[in-house]
Amino acid sequence: MPDILPYILVALAIAGLLAVVLEEVIHVNKAQVVLFLGALSWVLLFAFSADGHVHEKVQEGLQENIGEIASLWLFLLAAMTFVAYLNKKGLIESLIYRFLPSSISERKLLLLTGLFSFAFSSLADNITATLISIALILSLNLPASKTLRFATVVVFAVNSGGVAMITGDVTTLMIFLAGKVSITNLLWLSFPALVAVVLLVSMLSWPLREQAVIEHKESELAQVDLAIAGVFVLTILATIAGNVLFDIPPVLSFLTGLSVMFLLARAYGEDTENHPILNYIRQIEFDTLLFFLGILLLVGSLKEIHALDSFVSLYSHLPAWAANYLMGLLSSVIDNVPLTAALLKADVSMTLQEWMALTYAVGVGGSLLIIGSAAGIVAMSKVNELTFGSYMKYFVALIIAYSVGYASVLGLGQIII
Repeated sequence: MPDILPYILVALAIAGLLAVVLEEVIHVNKAQVVLFLGALSWVLLFAFSADGHVHEKVQEGLQENIGEIASLWLFLLAAMTFVAYLNKKGLIESLIYRFLPSSISERKLLLLTGLFSFAFSSLADNITATLISIALILSLNLPASKTLRFATVVVFAVNSGGVAMITGDVTTLMIFLAGKVSITNLLWLSFPALVAVVLLVSMLSWPLREQAVIEHKESELAQVDLAIAGVFVLTILATIAGNVLFDIPPVLSFLTGLSVMFLLARAYGEDTENHPILNYIRQIEFDTLLFFLGILLLVGSLKEIHALDSFVSLYSHLPAWAANYLMGLLSSVIDNVPLTAALLKADVSMTLQEWMALTYAVGVGGSLLIIGSAAGIVAMSKVNELTFGSYMKYFVALIIAYSVGYASVLGLGQIII
């Protein structure tokens, strides 16, 4: 493998990041750019790995990368199809009108949104929680400037809620499976994470002075719609239980739930020749899936050249608590899964308190940039006004909330450990 190849691959990754940041300037869809650069990175890896042993390692790396991408794609496809159906049928909107009063202050509404997103993401995965929470916001038809504030809170709250449950965040599960923390330790993270969410809501709600008028709409819900909503809830619960008890991959549980949804629609007569149930799959934002594909291909290529291993050297120059904090900042730019994997493989020596701090940092740090987490990318695909630039307006508030939450984890560690 030529010595210059790693530099080329890093340059391609940087170009992909710039394409996302400057999408509004270059007027080229970010999914198209990162998909091209991600695929090109692997083409170059294969083209310049003539040695048999190196070529075999690249082949294994691609198979592993494609397997991870396939799991994510299929999971997203199942979750998005459920949400597309329920949103189209007005079920989500109906639930909002049933529980919200006719008039509520915008500040209180923002707090309720943050608490709902936080609680829901601790039970479901981040992507599903984001899809549901954003659908709730959009159904309220708030002005664009206020929708941005609500969407920002959703992204941060969803990522915060997931850190305390092994089913809520992949990196949390990785650290748990490595034996660095226990489920009881993780549950303690809910308190500092919730403090950070409430702090962010307080900062972003300051300019909100008006009352939000909720126009209640009466809508008839068909029995089949309620049944499919029940299947969706049961699928989420089964995903959690199946993963904890039998180590069943979440994607398998959701595909099972999706198949039950299709069969149920056929049994109720909802799946007809003129309105086939499979049409809801076509309503999924495939540009979001292509964006995920490109990003994960880019990150996978960096993993092959061990470009991410250099981040581990931070722990030889800084105290673990400071290095963990920086890892959270890095996770807003680089996928937190390979970062966490690199740390675990390097077997960095840390105390329980420091492992808990890392769990919080890599789970919540991705919220600092809109492209730093799956929740942010999904929210960006749903809210037209939510872009890299518009999200950056709240960067100061986000990093303050993240820092306070991180400090709270360190303080909590002193008490419980």
